[in-house]
Amino acid sequence: MRLRPLTRRFPGAVAMLAAAAVLIGGCDVARDAARDRIAGLRHVVAAAHARPARTRPAAADRKAGSPKGDGSRGAEWRLVWSDEFRGPARHRPDQAKWSFDRGGEPQWGNHEWQYYTDRPGNVSLDGHGNLAVTARHERVHEVRGKKCGFGPCDITSARLTTKGKFARAYGRFEARIKIPKGQGLWPAFWMLGANVDKVTWPGNGEIDVMEALGRQPNTVHGTIHGPGYVAQGIENHTTLARGHSLADGFHTYRVDWAPGKLTWYLDGKPYGTACAGQLKRGQKWVFDHPHYLLLNLAVGGDWPGPPDRSTPFPARMLVDYVRVYGRAGR
Repeated sequence: MRLRPLTRRFPGAVAMLAAAAVLIGGCDVARDAARDRIAGLRHVVAAAHARPARTRPAAADRKAGSPKGDGSRGAEWRLVWSDEFRGPARHRPDQAKWSFDRGGEPQWGNHEWQYYTDRPGNVSLDGHGNLAVTARHERVHEVRGKKCGFGPCDITSARLTTKGKFARAYGRFEARIKIPKGQGLWPAFWMLGANVDKVTWPGNGEIDVMEALGRQPNTVHGTIHGPGYVAQGIENHTTLARGHSLADGFHTYRVDWAPGKLTWYLDGKPYGTACAGQLKRGQKWVFDHPHYLLLNLAVGGDWPGPPDRSTPFPARMLVDYVRVYGRAGR
């Protein structure tokens, strides 16, 4: 269907599409996808009239080896923060953007086995435009003599955070990641409320953009945790076709966050939503303030279970990029 002749023949088409976009709403994936398609059609119709000059993509979007965009770079969105993880192998990621959480349980609260460090062996650039977060089966000096809350004190890994460096409320939060597979592995890309020093978890809010279990590498989980939905958060998930694994290559994990609503995507396709209106009595919506970013590779814990002899070590999570977009004009 050609859009330019349509608009010439029906001058009110843009207004009709805008009205339809308002009517198609609610906390429903199918309806949200239809709304997004209408919004995209509306943008193309408007562009047919405006005929804007062609522009080159931003440098951050021309990264070698990255796939074509899924619309994030369109006129509707603007890049507000990113890390492309360029640099020599074994160098640390940009410390103006990231800091490192260190130590073991009980501070993580999930009965996890790993001890987080900032050593290059656990967190560094790989020299090919990726961040490598690596879990290792080893005993290191900084762990010796310390009592581990859980596990035998012989697993190290890393956890990065933008706390105190970058936080934002609302927008598009996206990362391209290759996860590891194996019993007990628990890779994640997530966010915590930046008011955590004043309002303790879960009152500050937690948004899990991507969590996966190494024993089920064909499934991605997107979840929120808040007051009244702590252990069992409001979760969405999607599973690849049989025989396919998220660990076989890079995939794009994303959440679009608007007031009162979040929508999760895998490789540009929506698979779940959470809305303030769906909360039950005793639950509170706490996703109306800035959150900061986290990347980590946990090992063991209540959900994934402990590693075993089949778990491959070292296990590595590779991150091609992390990008945050805001609505154009906001």
